[in-house]
Amino acid sequence: MAYEDRGYSIFARNYRCYPVSFINKPHLEKGDKIIMPPSALDCLASLDIEYPMLFELRNPSAGRVTHCGVLEFVADEGLIYLPSWMMENMLLQEGDIVQVKNASLAKGTYMKLQPHTKDFLDISNPKAMLERSLRGYSCLTTGDTIVVAYNNKKYYIDIVETKPSSAVSIIETDCEVDFAPPLDYKEPEKPAPSALLNKTQPEVEDEPAKKMAKISPFTGPGRRLDGKPLTQSAAPASSAMLKQHQPEAQNGTKYSKSSNPASRQPTGRLVFGSNGNKPEKEAPKVAPKNSNQEPPQKIEEPKFQAFTGKKYSLKG
Repeated sequence: MAYEDRGYSIFARNYRCYPVSFINKPHLEKGDKIIMPPSALDCLASLDIEYPMLFELRNPSAGRVTHCGVLEFVADEGLIYLPSWMMENMLLQEGDIVQVKNASLAKGTYMKLQPHTKDFLDISNPKAMLERSLRGYSCLTTGDTIVVAYNNKKYYIDIVETKPSSAVSIIETDCEVDFAPPLDYKEPEKPAPSALLNKTQPEVEDEPAKKMAKISPFTGPGRRLDGKPLTQSAAPASSAMLKQHQPEAQNGTKYSKSSNPASRQPTGRLVFGSNGNKPEKEAPKVAPKNSNQEPPQKIEEPKFQAFTGKKYSLKG
């Protein structure tokens, strides 16, 4: 049935639908083109319609609507042939009745697509692949699921949104494309904050122990410059001498006036040898007989001589 209404023509007819595989045209699965009978072309030619021809397909029993283009008018009378993915979207079976009506769609400016699987993300340049694949399509409808073939693999993609309307023409138009996450995509789970605290606490507690273990100055056996073995009495004597000087330096005490000035050691100086730790014997006090008598002379200590002992030759 075709008729005119207020200056423009409307084409509307009912047909029985079948998949394009029935007429050996599997290449039509890569687009949205249908095959119509020759009588439809005769009717359309007599009407004032826009080109390229676009049609609205409606399944009255399921209430599904989509849009498509036409490739040829070679089908048998009363029949049309649709791509299998289009019949799945409209919940049509072989031989079901479908309503066909001509449509005028605005050119699309924006579309949002959502692939079904994460495999689509492995494509190096998905926008270029879609631009090449969508050349077989003349229009897109929000809510449809199209099939795109790439590298011998089929990708199912949902049409989430189209602008400026729910159905747009994509023939000779610049359209912005956006992608939604795939249906089977799952964001990586973030670790619980309690687990992070449990991992960091032992490390923080071990840091002071490690630092304390590193602070161990002046460790190891001692060595003499003359090559002789170190006696055991030298280490306690030197440590005892250091402990004796530390409290005196902190408390600010002074040596007794009765001690001999020669036995005093200057601050910050270490005396090597066994004579440095032994107190000197005091000289017997003798009463002066005469005022003219000279005071007793001080006994000089033997000076420490470094690098004394035997010498050895490297030649042996």
